[in-house]
Amino acid sequence: MRLRSLTTYICDAYRTNWVFVKLETDEGIDGWGEATLEYREHTVEAALLALENGLAGRELGDIQGWWQDAYRDAYWRGGPVLTSALSAIEMALWDIKGKALGVPVYELLGGRLRSSVECYANGWFAGARRPEEFAEKAREAVEWGYRALKWDPFGSAFRTLSRSESRAALAAVAAVAEAVDGAADIIVEAHGRFELPAAVQVARALEQYGVLWLEEPLIPGNLANYSALKARTATPISLGERLYTRWDFREVFDRGCADVVQPDVSHAGGIWEARTIASLAELWQVSFAPHNPSGPVANAATLQLAACTPNFTYLETMATDVPWRAEIASEGAVVTGGLAQIPDEPGLGVRVDPDAVARYPYVRHDLRHYTGALTEIRPDAEMTLHVKESR
Repeated sequence: MRLRSLTTYICDAYRTNWVFVKLETDEGIDGWGEATLEYREHTVEAALLALENGLAGRELGDIQGWWQDAYRDAYWRGGPVLTSALSAIEMALWDIKGKALGVPVYELLGGRLRSSVECYANGWFAGARRPEEFAEKAREAVEWGYRALKWDPFGSAFRTLSRSESRAALAAVAAVAEAVDGAADIIVEAHGRFELPAAVQVARALEQYGVLWLEEPLIPGNLANYSALKARTATPISLGERLYTRWDFREVFDRGCADVVQPDVSHAGGIWEARTIASLAELWQVSFAPHNPSGPVANAATLQLAACTPNFTYLETMATDVPWRAEIASEGAVVTGGLAQIPDEPGLGVRVDPDAVARYPYVRHDLRHYTGALTEIRPDAEMTLHVKESR
């Protein structure tokens, strides 16, 4: 099979814009990938288009051959833009190969060892600000079937954490812990906010709540500090959404930086690269729980990993999403009782409707993480549950 066309699509998703790529072959088979790179959507789109020449005339089934050449020939290797573009095209190539052979992608990666995977909820907290609001929304998420909930309670804090900011964050954690009352685990997200002293303070304060993990507590760029943090707290530590390819993750394992690693299939280099990182994690006996807050194609690719990866522990799921997600994509995944069923359709098990995408064109969105407006991630009164048959 040879490439007939490469087309990019950008779709407003309210908190960001989803970035998709569609590859069409000379045999009439298409494949979809996702390179959603928050707040740099047009930059990664340009990178996708720049990679098109390297696909021309190649046998599209030779996925590794193309990936190695594309990674090598970029010269300035790694980083979020190149690896996000590589990831999207790579997952589209797997989608094509699975469809051509009539099998789901997981069959091409060694076969399935599970048909469903435990989910944790992200996005359940939309609109909450006060501890009692987080508590009420946490109770709702448990009713939907989720047994683990993740959110960032730290408002606009950055680098340090004042006494009042600490009290407010811990009040929210305490309220959610009381609301779920052991029916769900708690995951606390920090979005790379803190210097080491503040991160130690937070991690130690969370020990009393037995959180599943504290996610990305330290400002990116100093993995040695993650080793120091782990040595000073009993709270499990996770990281990985802003690391790319197996080469970035090697130091994580060598230094013992994390209890959980979280590469993103749409940023770390694609399906094969994420599977390789999972194999390294298995050697170091570290849990593998990929970062997965993006759109329907990335979610479908992550589910294919869940099917065939032994140390895959949790699937991150956006429990709520914009109402037009179901309009722009047909997803084979079904979330029931906190479990995501892994689709067995050929390829990735997702289809995107370009006409529907065109109805929701690019809208500029800016980062909310350090402004205190992080929970404002859905249109007012318009969000829909992404879970299905959850009760």
